[in-house]
Order: sequence, then structure tokens, then C-alpha cells
Amino acid sequence: MKLIRLRTVLEMTALSRSSLYRLMDANEFPKSIPLAGRCVAWVDEEVEDWIAQRIAMRDDEVKESRVV
Repeated sequence: MKLIRLRTVLEMTALSRSSLYRLMDANEFPKSIPLAGRCVAWVDEEVEDWIAQRIAMRDDEVKESRVV
């Protein structure tokens, strides 16, 4: 298991910091893990899974639009 810091999460997802925290508040993005003080990190696999889910959602929408 690998932990990744905010900068890496933002680079991986192309989200802004405010969008990331908005999605976390809405339970639509993996929660961060407190490490020490104000230092937090995310589980790499959870972020990768979230990205994969977004890709799958896009692919499902493309399939549905072709059926119509």
C-alpha cells in the first residue's frame, strides 16, 4: 500500500484543490488519511480506483448514447 500527498493526487486527477475537497465532502472521492498535524495523504489504490470508475462512467454513457 502506498500513500500519496495532495500534489500527486491533484496531478493524477487534474482536479483543483477546491474541487477535490468538495468531492470529498460529498463522499464522491476517497477520504484523506491524517498523518501528523496538518499533513494528510491518500491511498494510491483508492485514487486509482476512483479514476477507473470515472472512465467506466464515461464509457457507459458513450454506450448508452449509441443505443438511442
